[in-house]
Amino acid sequence: MSLPLSIATLAAWRAAHGAEIGAAPDVAVDAVVRISIKAVEDARTAETLGAEREGSGVVIDDSGLILTIGYLVLEAASILVMTGDGRVYPAGVVGFDHASGFGLLRARPGLAQRPFELGDSAALRELHMATVAAHPAAGGCSRACVMSRRRFTGWWEYMIEEAIFTAPPRHEHSGAALIDATGRLVGIGSLWVSDVLAADAAFPGNMFVPVGLLKPVLGALLETGRGRQPARPWLGVYSEEVRGHVVLTRVLPDSPAEQAGLRRGDVILGVAGHAVGSQGEFYDRLWACGAAGAAVTLHVLQDRKVRHFIVHSADRLDYLRPWRVS
Repeated sequence: MSLPLSIATLAAWRAAHGAEIGAAPDVAVDAVVRISIKAVEDARTAETLGAEREGSGVVIDDSGLILTIGYLVLEAASILVMTGDGRVYPAGVVGFDHASGFGLLRARPGLAQRPFELGDSAALRELHMATVAAHPAAGGCSRACVMSRRRFTGWWEYMIEEAIFTAPPRHEHSGAALIDATGRLVGIGSLWVSDVLAADAAFPGNMFVPVGLLKPVLGALLETGRGRQPARPWLGVYSEEVRGHVVLTRVLPDSPAEQAGLRRGDVILGVAGHAVGSQGEFYDRLWACGAAGAAVTLHVLQDRKVRHFIVHSADRLDYLRPWRVS
């Protein structure tokens, strides 16, 4: 159930103006760093993410391990990390988990005096107050209120459960830390969104990926650079949910979907004999087809005709330009 608009508005105002009950935790600001990335030449992600990217990262151990949002580090050729006191160090990619959206980097040991501890993101509920911490050049620390916990579906074949939606919005949100009342890390900033409430009303804020999604895969990321589960089948499409229909807004060049004949404007009616009417249903049915490489049958409205396509799916990481995991 969605929060009433009046209550959500008051809670966001209280967070923005420091009027919330209870003091903010003692935030270990030296553990929030600035990340600057240059992508490899001809990076496939450059068109949507840029060839040069900046955001925040959070130091989570004494070895210099940094947790951030994964889209910042995709196809990274070089990475620099800047601490709050101006020290600059090179960093390398340790791992990327497409299912959660997390990226891991490592710089040097002793990067922060007090690395963040991972908290219990599942305990964060509606109307809980939290602190958003980005590096100083991206606005530093501010307060936010949790507006909802629910499934998030993204247009780039991405979906997570129990995403954390907060308000008021932060524009410099990429990789920012979400810190609970105990001073522990409970989320990593991903997006600015217009609908933090689980309702039809527009209400801007941010979506954070809960750290509960990191804990089951952290060991595998450190060992192999990838999540523990087999890669999901990936088609290479962007989509949008329009009035109960899944409409393709882009088909990536040289992707499995383009090779199968899918085009922008196509409507996905079903997957493997099952009707779909939302992005969530689309992804559920797609990922139920097996691991990356599985042949996926799509039922598609194209040129006013219902057509059936066999798409030979891929691993998204195999589609990206060669990049190095240190």
